[in-house]
Amino acid sequence: MKKFKDKVVLILSGFAIGIANGFFGGGGGMICVPLLEKVLNVDNKKSHSTALAVMLPIALFSIIVYVIKVRIDWPMFGFVGGGFVLGGALGAFLLSKLNGKIVRIVFILVVLAAGVRLLI
Repeated sequence: MKKFKDKVVLILSGFAIGIANGFFGGGGGMICVPLLEKVLNVDNKKSHSTALAVMLPIALFSIIVYVIKVRIDWPMFGFVGGGFVLGGALGAFLLSKLNGKIVRIVFILVVLAAGVRLLI
C-alpha cells in the first residue's frame, strides 16, 4: 500500500512542478528540489540533479506550446540559450564538486534573494 501512496505523491509532485514550469516558463526547480528533499527524503545533491533531469521533458513540452502559441524572440533565444547551456554545464560541474551543505546554503540564498526581489 505504501508503494501506491509513494507513487501518488510522486505523480502529484510532478504535476505541481509541471504547472509551475509551464505557467512561469521556468522555475519548477524551485519547487522540485524542496519536494524531493523534504517530502520524499532525497539526498540534497541527488535532489538537485534529479530536478535537472525532470526539467528537461517539461522544458521541451513547454517550448513546443510557446512556439505554437506565443511569439519567441529568436535572436534573444540564441544569446540567452548559449549562456544558459554554458552556465548549466558549469553549474552541473560545481554541483558534482561542492559539499552538499554548501549546495543547500547556495540554494537557500538564491531562493531568498528571488523572494525578496519579488517583494520589492
